[in-house]
Amino acid sequence: MLKKITIRLLFGIFLIGCMGQQPTKEESAFIVIKTPTMKYADLGFISNAPALVKVNIYTAGQPLVQFEINALNVCMSTFECMNKKAFNKKILSENYPDTLLEDIFRGKPIFEKENLEKTKNGFSQKLKKDKAYDIRYTVKNGTRTFRDKINKILIKVREQ
Repeated sequence: MLKKITIRLLFGIFLIGCMGQQPTKEESAFIVIKTPTMKYADLGFISNAPALVKVNIYTAGQPLVQFEINALNVCMSTFECMNKKAFNKKILSENYPDTLLEDIFRGKPIFEKENLEKTKNGFSQKLKKDKAYDIRYTVKNGTRTFRDKINKILIKVREQ
């Protein structure tokens, strides 16, 4: 009897924990990620939950790469999880804020809304710091484009 109650209790806790991770928004998109260390461009899905962003990129219907971004880490299917600062240093730029990748996939302003210019169908940001970054970031009509000329980085998400 006690064993059945314990199992039901654990099962209930498991279900409640899973319910909190359900995506609140899922979108299909054409995703481009070009950095000096990686290059991906294909169709995929972005799932947004309050505490987690999942990005899956497919090629020929097969999973190519998966990102999971939570409050502390970026996990990628091609390597182990890293804290956001380490991920930025290794893959993007150490001069970026920890939330940059997550903000781009969510379509939110970056760098705490610095130089934010609202437009009719979205917003844009131009950010420049000598020898660190030269960024143009736009979110407009379901397309998000992040381009850094200095670090040679392009991240583009076009909703399908």
